[in-house]
Amino acid sequence: MPDQPILLQREGGIATLTLNRPASRNLLDMEMALALRASFDAVAIDPDVRAVVLQAAGKHFMVGGDVNWFHGLLDAEPTERRRKLNRMIDEVHGTIVRIRSMDKPVLAVVRGAAAGFGFSLMAACDLVVADRTAFFTLAYSGLGASPDGGSTYSLPRLLGPKRAMEMALLNERMDAVHAQELGLINRVVEAEALESVVAELARRLAVGPTLAFARTKRLINTSLEHSLADQLQAEERGFLESALTGDFAEGVRAFVEKRMPEFRGR
Repeated sequence: MPDQPILLQREGGIATLTLNRPASRNLLDMEMALALRASFDAVAIDPDVRAVVLQAAGKHFMVGGDVNWFHGLLDAEPTERRRKLNRMIDEVHGTIVRIRSMDKPVLAVVRGAAAGFGFSLMAACDLVVADRTAFFTLAYSGLGASPDGGSTYSLPRLLGPKRAMEMALLNERMDAVHAQELGLINRVVEAEALESVVAELARRLAVGPTLAFARTKRLINTSLEHSLADQLQAEERGFLESALTGDFAEGVRAFVEKRMPEFRGR
């Protein structure tokens, strides 16, 4: 239905999740938080989905939490305010954990603002493509709040602690070109090319070696918590497990036969 906060489409091994509140610039409220988590949970366990695209309807990705909803909580007793906020944060944090832990690669597509939780959501994805209208800001300090959504986990790893602190404390906008230069996003394209670029990247992910992608994602996501010895052991396990799959056999045969491999995700 058009009025659903999240639209979910599946086609050709690709699941596309669309934030669907363009009139409000995709503000996050409880309904959106619940739908977002449910959608990611659904695609994570769907064996037919091999790649996920997260995009947004309208001119903006997401401008963060609904400040009017926050305003309505100001008259509530502190325990009630805490309870309602805690429920929402638990839902959005569940989404972040799902994105980071799911076996499928997640590609975020950003137009316009990625602010507040929208920023955190984008940063949690495996790959990010933006057009030149995109800009990024944490926004939390402007409300007198500290960040959530895993941004204090993602940012130091993506940008280093000093730049992460600068973004969090000074609450300045970063444009798409600067974000790419710093490694926050992967690609910046012209607005008219965004759809075709995303479609091609999603297709490449969906026809790729799904099991190897899953192991690669886990290796990279856990690398900063491991010693070198632990990471080498994890790499060894991953490679040996990959070598027993049909995709590995297909990849080796295709290389020797000088043709493109046809991976099956098994």
